[in-house]
Amino acid sequence: MKAKKNKNARLSPYRKLFFQLGLVLTLMLIYTALEWKTVDRYVSDLDQVDIQNEELIEIPVTQRILEVKPPPPPPPSPEKIEIVKDQEDIEETVLESTETDESEFVEVTEYEDIEEIIEEEEMEKDIPFAIIEEAPIYPGCKGTKEEKRKCLQDKINKHVLKNFNCELAQELGLTPGKKKVYVQFRIDKSGEIVNIRARGPHSRLEKEAVRVVDMLPTMVPGKQRTKPVGVSYTLPITFVVL
Repeated sequence: MKAKKNKNARLSPYRKLFFQLGLVLTLMLIYTALEWKTVDRYVSDLDQVDIQNEELIEIPVTQRILEVKPPPPPPPSPEKIEIVKDQEDIEETVLESTETDESEFVEVTEYEDIEEIIEEEEMEKDIPFAIIEEAPIYPGCKGTKEEKRKCLQDKINKHVLKNFNCELAQELGLTPGKKKVYVQFRIDKSGEIVNIRARGPHSRLEKEAVRVVDMLPTMVPGKQRTKPVGVSYTLPITFVVL
């Protein structure tokens, strides 16, 4: 069997072309090899230290010394305690049971009516005028409890306005303005005015206030739970210094 040949498969017409291409590639490789530059690598002696000439410094060995604090002194020994033996015999008290049963007989004794005695409570402390049940009665005041209370206040105020020396405040050289003297006193169980105290801007004004309140008449004492008691009263005296 004969092989069939294709006319287009002939390579002889392209021989010159392949030869030229091979020659060009060969020349390029040779040129590249000739122009290739290489650099020698080396390690420079940078900052070399001459170990032989280096001075050796000996560092002395140091030891850390810790301060040792002395131990605290021991606590003082307690006083010697003597144990005293109790020589007395203690008699134990036996408590007998108070329970009863059906076999025991309980005798019931009749008693007469017992009168309950109620001890009267004594009022020792003074009662403030604002909360007293029955306020003290100023001589001449009449009416209900409230009317008598208001009458007493009005009478005391009129008494102070009439007898207090207002010119004294002008003589003392006080700064101009409104001034007050607070007077506190006690209306005791018999209606007398006692324990008078005053507080104000000047001692002479305090003495004047005490003098005026001491002139108040004896009153009917106040009552708490129908019993006479002492009553504390506070009186502010107001005046103007020009």
